[in-house]
Amino acid sequence: MVLTIDSTNREEIIVSLTDPKSKKTSKLVQKQKLGSQVLLPMIVKILKNNKKNFSDLSAIEVNTGPGSFTGTRVGVAIANALGYALNLPVNGSPRGGAGKKGKIVEVVYEKSKFDNF
Repeated sequence: MVLTIDSTNREEIIVSLTDPKSKKTSKLVQKQKLGSQVLLPMIVKILKNNKKNFSDLSAIEVNTGPGSFTGTRVGVAIANALGYALNLPVNGSPRGGAGKKGKIVEVVYEKSKFDNF
């Protein structure tokens, strides 16, 4: 199962779970009332709804941006933390093996009007 996180949109957070064999996808969309505080409960909920555990995950995909500054950072941080804790690839980066931790996924920020200073 591949967990996909998209918290870059200021209006909503999307979490989906895809079975790579059957290509069946389950998706949860939460309008952002409480910001990114709902992301972890959404991940738990989608796993429970599909009768899966964290141990059933094979990879994590996360939208790295650009997008909402805080939302993007929270989504990437959670994806990296889960990937590290569960020894899973995040957006294809290798995990585990001979003491290597693999690369973390980095956020892509929007260009700011202050970039020239």
